[in-house]
Amino acid sequence: MVNFPIQILLVEDDELFRLGLSTRLQQEPTLHIAAEAEDGETALQQVLQNTFDIVILDVGLPGMGGVEACRQIKQQRPDLPVLVLTSHSQPTLIARLIEAQAQGYCVKGVDANALILAIQSVAAGASWWDSTATREIQAAFQGQQSASPLAVPPENPLTQREQEILTLIASGKSNSEIANELYISAGTVRVHVHAILQKLEVRDRTQAVVVALQMGIVRPQENLSG
Repeated sequence: MVNFPIQILLVEDDELFRLGLSTRLQQEPTLHIAAEAEDGETALQQVLQNTFDIVILDVGLPGMGGVEACRQIKQQRPDLPVLVLTSHSQPTLIARLIEAQAQGYCVKGVDANALILAIQSVAAGASWWDSTATREIQAAFQGQQSASPLAVPPENPLTQREQEILTLIASGKSNSEIANELYISAGTVRVHVHAILQKLEVRDRTQAVVVALQMGIVRPQENLSG
């Protein structure tokens, strides 16, 4: 369960954009910009020295760059969610972000309310991929299974209940929200999520959604459109 306000590390090299975004997010009582960084190196130092609930990360950073920053942040803090906010939407970039274990992706210019919902969802443990990213994920992985870093089982190994839960994960719901919707306990949801990760041979919920899309377990329209 996420404590409010959500403590955010905002990583963006464009000072004016960072200021505008920070000002807008601070208007939301459930969010708090706890720290800011202009590059990946500074962001990594912040992560090592402070406690955050989520990192909002721009890809086009000076220095090590956003993808490498994401990878190193996840290496140091595996449980710290990273939400990518950027103007880039190339398929290769999105595939690299998934490999770097980012939990979410939004294109700059997304509606403020949608971004706030994305931050709250990712901080709570869900995945968030906007409509642009969803299309690019499909394009990146379709017909390129051999190039994918994810090992995909040959057939659907999930039970009907596990498929229901994975569909809800893909729609951006947290464990508690899934529990409420399916009238089961949050502990039972966690058990099912663990089983899903084991059966799909993936490390986290984000990769589970990508594999599920590729296998057809979750249809694209069931995934988040932001």
